[in-house]
Amino acid sequence: MTDQWDAGRLDSDLEGVGFDTLAVRAGQHRTPEAEHSEALFLTSSYVFRTAADAAARFAGETPGNVYSRYTNPSVRAFEERLAAMEGAEQAVGTSTGMAAILAVVMSLCSAGDHVLVSQSVFGSTISLFEKYFKRFGVQVDYVPLVDLAGWEKAIKANTRLLIVESPSNPLAELVDITALSEIAHARGAMLVVDNCFSTPALQQPLKLGADIVFHSATKFIDGQGRCMGGVVAGRAEQMKEVVGFLRTAGPTLSPFNAWIFTKGLETLRLRMRAHCESAQALAEWLEQQEGVEKVHYAGLPSHPQHELAKRQMSGFGAVVSFEVKGGKAGAWRFIDATRVISITTNLGDSKTTIAHPATTSHGRLTPQEREAAGIRDSLIRVAVGLEDVADLQADLARGLAAL
Repeated sequence: MTDQWDAGRLDSDLEGVGFDTLAVRAGQHRTPEAEHSEALFLTSSYVFRTAADAAARFAGETPGNVYSRYTNPSVRAFEERLAAMEGAEQAVGTSTGMAAILAVVMSLCSAGDHVLVSQSVFGSTISLFEKYFKRFGVQVDYVPLVDLAGWEKAIKANTRLLIVESPSNPLAELVDITALSEIAHARGAMLVVDNCFSTPALQQPLKLGADIVFHSATKFIDGQGRCMGGVVAGRAEQMKEVVGFLRTAGPTLSPFNAWIFTKGLETLRLRMRAHCESAQALAEWLEQQEGVEKVHYAGLPSHPQHELAKRQMSGFGAVVSFEVKGGKAGAWRFIDATRVISITTNLGDSKTTIAHPATTSHGRLTPQEREAAGIRDSLIRVAVGLEDVADLQADLARGLAAL
């Protein structure tokens, strides 16, 4: 925003308001048009009153927009709203979720730095480290997510970041975020948490001690499978470095996608509550089925970290993974027999999706890497949407009948 327009009462006073009010109103700065809904600014550049005005903007001497690669009102509205919901000083939008983790490492690490990564992160995250970051001198080691002693033992003098997904994809493993943040901070490292599966509606890692959170906004933040995007949030000191990388390298969030995500945040808690309710019902039902060998869902008492999930999350999420009889062939027969659920690897959609992680999202990993991450050939992942749960159960029953 420039300093030449004061919205006054047109903007809401959000001092001391709750999470749901922030989800609907944070980040909105009304224009002289006095629009009620958030405006969409589809512009690549901005005009200046004088040459001196342009020079001052580019030099950072006066506030205002410069170029939409790194300043856009629609993107800023999303960033400010997400930051408020995560309890962060600042958030920065990116073009995808993978661009978010790229921006974190590129802006905060140098050649010779060491990064510890959970074994159970998204397959493309492992590929990013193995194929690219290592090439430029970043040292990487992998640690079982739940093993706090293993994390502490693996930290070196040059360890810069600890990076985790909690809950993880697709096995819903968790780490004690508070305990791990204390381990990281004692050795001068930062804890980075992928909060995609929980969203701030279910978990706020920064309040548990984490330094940075990031999301694939493509998932639950959008909520309807429409747009690609990501976001990084944390202290302003670190986010300044992330902004600098994005300004130069360019993997920034488009204004249209940011506008979609901003509207998605308005219904985030309501959607996550419905996702969780249906996922819990399906997980409990699957656990009773003869053809199912194991169900991975933190809402089940059988989950090894069920009590931890209850402590640090307000809901158990929408992703249910389970292992079926018959290995890969059995898993494929199960998936192919469904008729309502969509066969696709995306998640966070209002439409339920089903996937075979070993040959899709984690298919580029070696068999040894998949084994270390617990991704077996018999594993199926269902990301539960917003359909009638009885219809989803009936569709999964078709899969069971095909085993």
